[in-house]
Amino acid sequence: MSISKGDEVSATAGKLETRGIGINFEGLVAVDNVDLVLNQREILGLIGPNGAGKTTMVNLITGALKPSKGQVYIDGQDVTAWTPDRKARNGVGRTFQNVRPFSDLSVFENIEVGAVGVGVGRKEAKKRAAELLRWMGMSEKAYWQASALPYGDERRLGILRALATNPRFLLLDEPAAGLDESESDEVMEDIIEIRDRFGCGVMVIEHDMRLIMRLCDRIHVLDYGKTICVGTPQQVQADEAVITAYLGTMEGWGDA
Repeated sequence: MSISKGDEVSATAGKLETRGIGINFEGLVAVDNVDLVLNQREILGLIGPNGAGKTTMVNLITGALKPSKGQVYIDGQDVTAWTPDRKARNGVGRTFQNVRPFSDLSVFENIEVGAVGVGVGRKEAKKRAAELLRWMGMSEKAYWQASALPYGDERRLGILRALATNPRFLLLDEPAAGLDESESDEVMEDIIEIRDRFGCGVMVIEHDMRLIMRLCDRIHVLDYGKTICVGTPQQVQADEAVITAYLGTMEGWGDA
């Protein structure tokens, strides 16, 4: 049976994908032939030990790094060569391990900058900033200088700045890093609401396995830049390759 163009489009709609993606750094293979799929309205965990290539994958997807091989697709369209700002304007948002707020600007202005950066007018940017702060319960801190925020709110600011770009796919690099268990639970609830309220596909890199196993619909596991398992949390925990790679323990899983 032949597949029509319309069938191809419907099969890839609402998907952010990499196909055979890889990158070498001076002969060192950092990511090797990875096929990854993030669907809208899905929470995908991207995990692995230190140096597995997790943050490198985010940089490849967003265009911060150019792959040595393979492609990145949005809704079936090859966007590998697109710049980071073009990908952001077309629905790919991200946060960073280090939040990097504009410390001399207010919290409100930091979020506003996120929207303006993808071509949104100032009036709409201000509206988005106000709505996002209200949703996150941070309206009273809108005009605080960003550098004055406590650490947990600084990480939330990074998420709000990314949401201001109106993403369909949101890539969160260690959103709960440095938070205690209670704060991590709040972040988990926020991520679930991001999926449900904003309709995003959310990819989460996180060393907190308690959070990952409770939060994610699927988990993609990397080791030495290669995929060793993709599945539900239950499937990943029971997978022999994962158990072998990590000596039967989840301890010590951390930054890429």
